[in-house]
Amino acid sequence: MNRFLLFFLICLTLASCDGVTKKYSSTGLSVTGKVGEILVVCDKSIWDSEIHGYLDSNLTQFIMPYYPDVATFELIHRTPSKFTDAIKRYRNTLILKIDGNYSGKQAKIEKKYHAWATDQLLIEITAKDYNQLVEVCKNGMGDIHASFDFYEWKRILNNLKYNSNPVYSSIEQNFGIKLKLPEGSKNVWKRDNFYRVEFPAGSKPIEFAGTGTQDPGTIFSGIMIYQYDFSDSSQFNLTQLLKDRDTMLRYNVPHQVENMYMGTQYLKEIYPEIEHSQNASKSISGYEMRGMFQFQHKTLKGTGGAFWAFHFLHPKRKKIICISGYVDAPSTTSWTQALREVQAVWKSVEIIN
Repeated sequence: MNRFLLFFLICLTLASCDGVTKKYSSTGLSVTGKVGEILVVCDKSIWDSEIHGYLDSNLTQFIMPYYPDVATFELIHRTPSKFTDAIKRYRNTLILKIDGNYSGKQAKIEKKYHAWATDQLLIEITAKDYNQLVEVCKNGMGDIHASFDFYEWKRILNNLKYNSNPVYSSIEQNFGIKLKLPEGSKNVWKRDNFYRVEFPAGSKPIEFAGTGTQDPGTIFSGIMIYQYDFSDSSQFNLTQLLKDRDTMLRYNVPHQVENMYMGTQYLKEIYPEIEHSQNASKSISGYEMRGMFQFQHKTLKGTGGAFWAFHFLHPKRKKIICISGYVDAPSTTSWTQALREVQAVWKSVEIIN
């Protein structure tokens, strides 16, 4: 299914408003703004009203079960008079307006792709009056959040390019799959049934409260790919997937401290979650799992972070394959972009042989 058709089908699900989708030719200009942000363009009177609360509750949902909390989006506000120049190219833009000349029974929603920049998603909501705008912001935001959420990782995937990096051919030969990776990725652990590919380290300044000083916060991320024999469908239940995961990590992801290794955190508040999912092209169905990891020992606990994994059956090799992305970063930095990059990578997977 191509991307345009997918977006069209999403729009057909709107229950509380009239939906229109427009796709413009690529402008060649780059989007502005940060991953994990939605720019809301509306009059100050609208932003200061109850509508702001509905936008917060419906658009700033959490990616569970991470701790510290990781929101899908944060909201940034601009008035129409400030919506100019590079701001118009904001990657995720939501425009709210009341038009007395509009006479529809339901608010009108227009989705515009590549409006002012390549891979920009702009959604415009037009209501005939304040009450109609309140209604759509209160009860009609589910599809809008889903559209922004889908395009956030899809935009990253669109910018990942195959290159001459030997890690590509090695993954293809060993696992029979194809992935897109960030430029500069390298294989740092290699066995027949387990690879760990490290992404280029990123950094974001940490501002220490009350000091006015900053320190670079290094973000380490990458993916682990592992495989093991498939016997029956019971291997895909959460308990068994976690058991197999912990076995793989114990022997393949050691810590620099002797006898420490990567393990899974099982506290109630951050217990791993699982759901059915698919790759970007919908050619592979499997199970998506999110949770927290920690380096551990019988008596010691070390640093940790977040993981986002995709498990599926390789139909030709009869192997269960897991692509498990990880993010290890200070709690004072945002994990959003690194997690979205991990999501885009496992979404890119395709079976080749």
